[in-house]
Amino acid sequence: MSPNTHTRMLIIVLIFLHLYCLSSESESIIECIPSEREVLLRFKHHLIDHTNKLSSWNASNPNCCNWDYVVCSHVTGHVLQLHLNTSGHDCDEFYSCIGGDISDSVVELKHLNYLNLSGNYFGGKQIPTFLSEITSLTHLDLSDSGFQGKIPHQIRNLSNLIYLDLSHVACGKLPHQIGNLTNLIHLGLQSNSYELLVIENADWLSALTSLEYLDLSGANLSTSLDWLHIMQALPSLQELHLLDCSLSDYKQPPKLNFSSLLSLSISVAPKWIFQLNKLVSLKCQSNCYSNDIDSPIPDGIQNLTMLENLDLSYNLFSSNIPDWLYGLHHLKVLNLDDNYLRWTNAFGNLTSLVSLDLSSNQIEGAIPTLLGNFTSLASLDISDNQLEGEIPTFLENLTSLVSLDISGNQFEGGIPTSFKKLCNLRDLSFSNLKCNQQFNEILYILTPCVSHQLKSLVAFGSQISGHLSNQLGMFKNLEKLGLSNNSIIGEIPQSLAELSSLKHAEFSRNQLSGNPFKILGPLPKLTFLAIGDNLFQGIVHEDDLENFPALRVLSASANNLALKVTPSWKPKFQLKILLMSSWKLGPSFPSWIQSQKNLEYLDMSNVGISDSIPTGFWETSSSSYLNFSHNHIHGKLPKALKVQEFFQIVDLSSNHLYGNLPSVGDNMIWLDLSHNSFSGSITDFLCQKSDNSNWLQILNLASNNLSGRIPNCWRMWPELVEVNLESNCFIGSLPSSMGSLSNLQQLRIRNNTHSGKFPASLKRNRKLISLDLGENNLTGDIPAWVGERLTNLKFLRLRSNHLSGNIPNTICGMESLQDLDLARNKLSGNIPNCLNHLSAMINKVGEISETLSSVFMNNAIISMVLWVKGMDIEYSSILGLVKNIDLSANKLSGEIPMEITDLSGLVYLNLSKNELTGHIPQSIGNMESLESIDFSGNQLTGDTPQSITNLSFLNKLDLSYNHLEGQIPTGTQLQTFEASSFVGNNLCGPPLQLSCTVPDDDANDSNEKERKKHNGVNWFFVFMAFGFIVGFWGFVGPLFIFKSWSYAYFRFLDDMGYKLQSCLGILSL
Repeated sequence: MSPNTHTRMLIIVLIFLHLYCLSSESESIIECIPSEREVLLRFKHHLIDHTNKLSSWNASNPNCCNWDYVVCSHVTGHVLQLHLNTSGHDCDEFYSCIGGDISDSVVELKHLNYLNLSGNYFGGKQIPTFLSEITSLTHLDLSDSGFQGKIPHQIRNLSNLIYLDLSHVACGKLPHQIGNLTNLIHLGLQSNSYELLVIENADWLSALTSLEYLDLSGANLSTSLDWLHIMQALPSLQELHLLDCSLSDYKQPPKLNFSSLLSLSISVAPKWIFQLNKLVSLKCQSNCYSNDIDSPIPDGIQNLTMLENLDLSYNLFSSNIPDWLYGLHHLKVLNLDDNYLRWTNAFGNLTSLVSLDLSSNQIEGAIPTLLGNFTSLASLDISDNQLEGEIPTFLENLTSLVSLDISGNQFEGGIPTSFKKLCNLRDLSFSNLKCNQQFNEILYILTPCVSHQLKSLVAFGSQISGHLSNQLGMFKNLEKLGLSNNSIIGEIPQSLAELSSLKHAEFSRNQLSGNPFKILGPLPKLTFLAIGDNLFQGIVHEDDLENFPALRVLSASANNLALKVTPSWKPKFQLKILLMSSWKLGPSFPSWIQSQKNLEYLDMSNVGISDSIPTGFWETSSSSYLNFSHNHIHGKLPKALKVQEFFQIVDLSSNHLYGNLPSVGDNMIWLDLSHNSFSGSITDFLCQKSDNSNWLQILNLASNNLSGRIPNCWRMWPELVEVNLESNCFIGSLPSSMGSLSNLQQLRIRNNTHSGKFPASLKRNRKLISLDLGENNLTGDIPAWVGERLTNLKFLRLRSNHLSGNIPNTICGMESLQDLDLARNKLSGNIPNCLNHLSAMINKVGEISETLSSVFMNNAIISMVLWVKGMDIEYSSILGLVKNIDLSANKLSGEIPMEITDLSGLVYLNLSKNELTGHIPQSIGNMESLESIDFSGNQLTGDTPQSITNLSFLNKLDLSYNHLEGQIPTGTQLQTFEASSFVGNNLCGPPLQLSCTVPDDDANDSNEKERKKHNGVNWFFVFMAFGFIVGFWGFVGPLFIFKSWSYAYFRFLDDMGYKLQSCLGILSL
């Protein structure tokens, strides 16, 4: 045998021996080191394990090497790895992450080389410094773990690290000591959105010569002038992420190296990236190439001929997809999401694509048939475009499709039967279409080929009707089912309980009936259930809810359901979101709520609670949204509402709470205590000093019994957007510090007893949209600066005060104004003839609702009480459509300005009870949107304009008690109004009984009789006049001569008037 043969045989023998040894080790039982087991138990003790994922970590299971997420050495038994990460999807949506504290006992694991805590939530705590003492670590991942703060400089001690990821954790100034980690291959330092990572100098990077992956997305590199020079020289760098970075003005090296770079992500792409002809992947998002939203896709990309993955999403590119892009023959993944792009016929050349995302563009017309040639496509997203016609049948050719989303287009007709050939489909979305299809027909198409593989079926708002069929039971692997906002009827079928993999189910806003909790059987993986706004009814018992141990979100408001449980019931689930508005839960407070330790969003409004809120609830609650409104809750609130979470919203309105107002934490952003019985001053509530800034943005204390002066400490609440103090007992003038609220958009202080002049401090509140100071005792003029400084006002309500003087012409400069209510004051002078400058009242269309906006709130709906059609009506959801001018019950004079008829969008016009003269403008018929006109109680003359019959929406008209004359115009609506709308004038014709024409014979007879009457003297009237004169002066004369008589007489009249008023008051009771 040759020496080579001997060598080969020896190697084979050694391999067999090695494999035998390995198999022997694997079969042997690996025992845990007892001291390390104790370390792990102490480590677990400080954690909050929401889903009990560490249940195997207990003393009754002594071998910690068999515990979940623990890896031990097969030789020594030492703990080597801890895999305690949670996927971001689970933590963010289903709340299955770990929290609490990290115990420093982990330092005692001297052989630990792998620690992964990513995807959890540790409450914004600082990165633990003691982790730097675990010098054996080669892999440390704290990304998305809820830690937040500066990277400790002691990290230099972890010199063995190969993998370090602190994404969405690290912030502040980056320590240069990180350059000591010269063995790093992977470094993730992506910034979070709250506080950026600042890299003042990038020199430390030059020492990381082994680095292959670098993510600095979101970091501030604005002071680092040599970042490009350093990065391009890293010899092993293959993947670089610089999305959303603040980059400095750098000097480009004469020659770029980047010898190993294959993948680049960047936001602002300079021309040098088009020289990187080895790139396989390029992601260029958000303002990629130009600040101009009409820019085309940069043509330099065509030089990158090796590209396999191209992501140009969120750039607002506006053009056709360029033909040269279709020449990138290696492309497998193309993402053009969220632009303004249109495709061309050359699109069919990209047949090698595996993934195509064209969502949220401006693609019109039908889907081109060439798309049917893309047989390699595994993912296709063409949602939120303007595609129309029927859903094409040629999509059946895309048999490799795993994910398909055609939502948000103009497609009509249902899912075609050809979809039954898409046997690899896992995710199917077709929301917001005009399907007009029965649900059982859709299931029939997807059965049997697609049903076995499908994991997600989402069709929100697609005009789907019919029943939920028992065929659902055939979709065994279904994890997500979304059918909200359709017209599905009937009960939930029993077969739904067979979907043991179901995690997410949404049936809200349909017409489903029955008791779903009696039908839904054990669904151990269900974490999200939304069934609100249906016709469900019945009683739910605690046993019915034991079937959902993993439930984290329950949205079931607006049904007719009742919950009957024992006082000691503690559910198996731990909810994060619970919406039970309009259930029957009372009269007692639901004590089981206190067992839900992780509840962040709770709505139990209108559930019939007639109890007090237990003190213990406030001590344990961690909800960031809490709504107990529209119940009968009584009692007092604690002195301080404890706030454990940031961005807290508390709504306790429309209850029977009383006592003093509680103090609130710095993190409260929305507090609604309106329609209760709170009393006393608000000084302690508003003026309590705090070491931190107050974030409160909406404060509603309306309709209580609060009294006294409004205190002058509003500077402590700089973020306020809405203040509602209406319908209380406040007195005095508004404090000057209210003008410091630079973000204030709505101020409602109506129906109090405020006095003094119009508050001058408000001239600084330039963001005001809605101002209501009505029903107070304000005096003086309306200052001219109102129209000059408050130019954003849409709603100005000053009715029922004692304001006097003229209406300032500057109000005409308020182009956004759509409600002007100055009624019941003492205003005089003419109506400004420039009201036609109120352009918001000219426009016939507008936003349905008016909203407030701020940093932490989006679109809080404005509500306001308006006096229209003779009554107070509170508008909210349609306030934006209401356009109103009410100047009634003043002392205005002169004519109705013709210019007012240019307000073609005006809905309500009330000029009654003034001293207006002249004619009704002939062009009033141009005000096409008018629904109500009230000109009563003036001194208007002339006839009623014929053009008034053009007002087809008019449903209220009052012209009574003027000096109008002539015939009431004949129209389709005027004759339908009550006669009282025209009385007190010289009008005739329907609906009045007085006819405008008299027959000739009758007229002659009446004229003859009239002449006979006037031929002689009627002595009766002569003697009656003489008697009146003698009697009147015989009584009144002495009153002028003897003052004591006049004083006694008028005192007698006052006494009689007072007694008469008292009698009438008693009778009214």
